[in-house]
Amino acid sequence: MPRHLSKSEGSVVKGVLVGVSAVLLLVGCSGGDEGGAQGQGGTPPPAVVVEQPEVRDVRVQQDYAGRARGAREVEVRARIQGILEERLYEEGQRVSEGDSLFRIDPKPTEAALKGAQAQRQVAQADLRQAEREWRRIESLFERSAISERERDSAQSAFELAQANLAVAEAGVTEAQLNLGYTDVRAPVDGVTSLEDLPEGSLVDQGTLLTRIVQQSPIHVRFALPENDAAIQRAARDAMSGQARREAVEATLVMANGEEYERTGRVDFTASTLDARTGTVSARAVFENPESRIIPGQFVRVRVQLQTLEDAVTVPEKAVSEGPRGAQLFVVTDDSKAEARDVTLGPVVDGRQVISEGLAAGDRVIVSGLVNLQDGMEVDVDDGEDDGETANAAGDEKEAQ
Repeated sequence: MPRHLSKSEGSVVKGVLVGVSAVLLLVGCSGGDEGGAQGQGGTPPPAVVVEQPEVRDVRVQQDYAGRARGAREVEVRARIQGILEERLYEEGQRVSEGDSLFRIDPKPTEAALKGAQAQRQVAQADLRQAEREWRRIESLFERSAISERERDSAQSAFELAQANLAVAEAGVTEAQLNLGYTDVRAPVDGVTSLEDLPEGSLVDQGTLLTRIVQQSPIHVRFALPENDAAIQRAARDAMSGQARREAVEATLVMANGEEYERTGRVDFTASTLDARTGTVSARAVFENPESRIIPGQFVRVRVQLQTLEDAVTVPEKAVSEGPRGAQLFVVTDDSKAEARDVTLGPVVDGRQVISEGLAAGDRVIVSGLVNLQDGMEVDVDDGEDDGETANAAGDEKEAQ
């Protein structure tokens, strides 16, 4: 059973507690005075880490999303009507320009060619007869043996026979062309697709038979923001031949993040802006002999927009937003933070390019920016103190 304190014992304990509280209060007041002596407002200066800007040449690059497309995507269509007799290629096979792909039944066109050739022979015979008749009539007319009307009729018959022969010659040419169209050939180098119609089908003029995609070179279509004027201008110059040496180079980044080993170039940018998206259509060209890039594949085009010589750069985290825009803090000679308004350039490899407002020798605060204000005294840590402390420790050890 707990023992209850007597009235006299309770009074003693209460007095002890009051005394302890008074002592703690005095100690707290003393600590507050010492803290006030350490810094303004009773707190020590904030510790900050500084770094000098890095001055170097900066290559400004930008990635753009795009889709690969074959340099040429050609539809192979029948140019005459007939029965599709045979497919002469393996679907998906790579073919060269001029290779035979299909054969359409040539018998009807062969018969048409023979008929056209016969018509030409008739026209040739008519022309020879009309020519002989014209010569006789002309001789008689010179001797005034016939009237001028008869002479004109003979001349018209001769000219009509010449025209008929020309028509017959055109018929033979057309029949020969149609006979040639029975052998359907590849118009370009590329990879074939599936056939649209099997053998034995009746095809009309214009019927789609297959498609051929030329995969080398490969084209990548992408969109440029309207403010990327430098690349647009350079691409147009390259396309017109005015600046072949300074054509905009492009690097292809595959879907897995790997860079394609062959460098391409931007050879086209549209002359008009898409009002809906605020972008300009562009195209990059890459050689693709191994067909590593497949038409329709999603890729990224990495383009070097410009090279900034002797650019001043700082870590991106050093830049903050001030009342007048972008700013950063530098440390003055008397160890105070100074807010500096700056003009920003692009961000490259995690470093912010500073176009205006910063010199190469300035000490930029890169850490300890929380609640930092202009003119505040700071405790600078520039990485040199640790080295000096280590050197002093070494000297003391040697002296011992």
